[in-house]
Amino acid sequence: MEPIGFVAWRAAIGALVVGALLALAARRGRRVVRLGDVGRRARAALLAAAVAGLVTNLAMFIAFGRITVALALLGFYTYPAVVTLVASIRDRRPPDGIQLVALATALLGMALVVLGSLDPAAGIRFDLLGFGLTILAALSQTLFIIVSRGYARIPTEEATTVILVLDALGYVLIAAVVGSFDAIVLPLRTPGSWPLLLWAGVVGAGIPTFLFLTGIRWVGGVRTGILALFEPVVGVALAAIVLGEAVGPVQGLGGALVLAAGILLQVGRRVGRGGAPVVAQ
Repeated sequence: MEPIGFVAWRAAIGALVVGALLALAARRGRRVVRLGDVGRRARAALLAAAVAGLVTNLAMFIAFGRITVALALLGFYTYPAVVTLVASIRDRRPPDGIQLVALATALLGMALVVLGSLDPAAGIRFDLLGFGLTILAALSQTLFIIVSRGYARIPTEEATTVILVLDALGYVLIAAVVGSFDAIVLPLRTPGSWPLLLWAGVVGAGIPTFLFLTGIRWVGGVRTGILALFEPVVGVALAAIVLGEAVGPVQGLGGALVLAAGILLQVGRRVGRGGAPVVAQ
């Protein structure tokens, strides 16, 4: 599948999953917040988040086809550092010292994990456009996190559903404009692609988008971005379990550093807040 077709179905299936959860909650008596019930600024922020998500996913999946995946991940996972910088400028205060140490530790650990997965025998694919797309994705992910405060009054289920629906529609529109609409309808002619698409939509889009936004609202954008550096570590662990790929000592050290960063963030949060749980929006 072409990237545009894959991300379109991925977003659409994810929207159906989260929408189904929202419908179930509504049947149990939960009030569903409609977009008309919130202010214009909240709707604008939600639209910005949807555009950011659209750009992030499309740019990364195109980059995966142009450059080595490890290089793509290295470029993309610079975004926690950008989030920390932008948040400090927005809030007009210097970054928290513990967060900076955790960020540096997690970035180093992520780099060790990713670089440790490079296979010299396979060669390294690189071009400026592919790597530039990863930086664009990193900036878009930063925007997604930063604008989340603007629609904090919209419950996570509704916000996630709207974001994924708008992303799916956006991908279809882009495909129609650039003449790649065949990529959208391809799964309808190839039933064998559905297991992968369902897995990507449910586990790769619906659930993680909902949990990522929940994390931003619970612990704040900076901590969420740093903790998201666990993703490459999980990827390497799954590759070892599912694909039988070996995990070297460098990757093990990198995973330990990312884990240490997560522990440091949690300890620092308890010290800074006196142990009281805080919802950060």
